Amino acid sequence: MSKNIFSELSESMANAAEKAGKYTVLVDARRRMPASGIAISKDTILTAGHVVEKEEDIRILFSDGSEAKARLIGRDPGTDLAVLKLDSASASPAAAAKNPARVGEFVLAIGRPSADGIESSFGTINKIGGPVRTGRGGMLEKYIKTDVVSYPGFSGGPLINGEGEFYGINTSGFGMGGEAVTIPADIALKIADTLAKNGKIKRGYIGIRSQTVNLPVEAKSQWKREQETGLLVVGIEKDSPAEKSGLMVGDILIGVAGEAVEHHDELFTRLSGDVVGKSTPMDILRGGKLEKVNVVVGER
Repeated sequence: MSKNIFSELSESMANAAEKAGKYTVLVDARRRMPASGIAISKDTILTAGHVVEKEEDIRILFSDGSEAKARLIGRDPGTDLAVLKLDSASASPAAAAKNPARVGEFVLAIGRPSADGIESSFGTINKIGGPVRTGRGGMLEKYIKTDVVSYPGFSGGPLINGEGEFYGINTSGFGMGGEAVTIPADIALKIADTLAKNGKIKRGYIGIRSQTVNLPVEAKSQWKREQETGLLVVGIEKDSPAEKSGLMVGDILIGVAGEAVEHHDELFTRLSGDVVGKSTPMDILRGGKLEKVNVVVGER
């Protein structure tokens, strides 16, 4: 007698949880109950930044019951991510999902908040949004919202698909509307790589006040621009990178380093990472003409 659909789904999700459990670890780094983490290499753990309250002597518990000590090597409050380095290379690394997450898809949130084993919460993806400011001086280019229940200790654990591959890392550290969100795997791993190398994420500023304005219709053909809006400069801070570069009130900023800038959040995103401290070309409209100004981006 063949299995019914419910039994097949149940078995599939249980198998996925078991697979994810191998790379989901317990992270004991705070006074309250432990939280969770994801092994991203044999000696590296990615977790939520707000669950790490000490930098040394962090206890990591693996799926087989073994333990290891770890230390904090990088943290980014802006995205609530932290990277831990194990004293010994003993973790089973996670596999990120091959295909992108989709709204309506069944998912599991996995956590290991105690020595009793993994815990899971079942639900669906109900929104993929972004960019959005986190309220901690950071920006998420994209985020995933689900209707899974984020139980205590789930922060730092993975959101997985039916194959046990992880779509991202769950955190309640800056939940929109008080809810937990998931940072997509590609973004989280990119940040983790930078944190492992530099210990922090650089975020830049140029020192302008601006407002979003519609671009002239002829801009699309004349300046070969598909974007609808840009940022009108309405104020410039004294001695700021913008002032030193010659930006002027009345300029309309439409691009940074060849990438379009249509609103404030995009500018925030474009000014992070590698451009900090470097002379960066910015496209502006001045007096109806497209010009390029080089700005040495400051560090926020």
